Amino acid sequence: MEGLIIKGIGGFYYVKTADGVYQTRGRGVFKKDGVTLMVGDNVDMEVLPDGDGVINAIHPRRNQFIRPPIANVDCFVVVLAAAKPKPNFSVIDKFLVMAEQNDMEAVICVNKCDLASQDLLEEIRNIYQKIYPVVCVSGKTGEGIEQLMELLRGRRAAFAGPSGVGKSTITNRIIPEANMETGMVSKKTARGRHTTRHVEIFEAAGGGLIFDTPGFTSFDILEAEEDELADFYPELAALKGRCRFDNCRHIREPECAVRAAAEAGDISMVRYRSYLDNMEELKKRKKY
Repeated sequence: MEGLIIKGIGGFYYVKTADGVYQTRGRGVFKKDGVTLMVGDNVDMEVLPDGDGVINAIHPRRNQFIRPPIANVDCFVVVLAAAKPKPNFSVIDKFLVMAEQNDMEAVICVNKCDLASQDLLEEIRNIYQKIYPVVCVSGKTGEGIEQLMELLRGRRAAFAGPSGVGKSTITNRIIPEANMETGMVSKKTARGRHTTRHVEIFEAAGGGLIFDTPGFTSFDILEAEEDELADFYPELAALKGRCRFDNCRHIREPECAVRAAAEAGDISMVRYRSYLDNMEELKKRKKY
């Protein structure tokens, strides 16, 4: 029978089928072939005499990630906190690059909006709202959660963002039965503690599936090539072919349409600087 892996813990995979949820293991051939089963996999399984199941095959994946091991994500919800910790736009844009690379839609979710100034919220909107949907929420009060749920309806969504921004708190609002642990932000580091210890999918009321994971918080998530980085910034990609040089990297080249657009305010200078920072990171990584 067909099913969806909704949780992986302790070597067991919990598969949701039309007949219910089964505790399963994968066939030995997966380990032999170096294949890792992932939460989000659509699989074929059979029920054993003891009532448990065994996974026989994995359906083709739309996308997949190693850390955390999840597959078939439709939408990345990139969560940032409007305060405590303050937004780090360079890190946010790394997650957005990951979404673009993996053929996923992206939503910008600004949490703790009840603690933010209107000026900061307006700045965030000005940076992103022409490119991605932006929704302001408060995991604490529930403000904006209905709007976020509407954006996620019918999709398999994964939350991404630095620790302490409130991903689990937001998920608890969307799916109260998840009852996830949440962690306070450290006063010393202004960063949160990881509170999610395994990967699991929860079904949202009204449709949609939510991945909850302990990952997607590493700074080391930029895996693009230098020549293709601009393709993963939609507003930069829209200017492709307008620079003087076909191989323009939009740094110091003459008659660069991207740099001119940033200086004219047609694209966000924050995003352009983020592109330059990430390009420099890729160059250093290649060097070493």
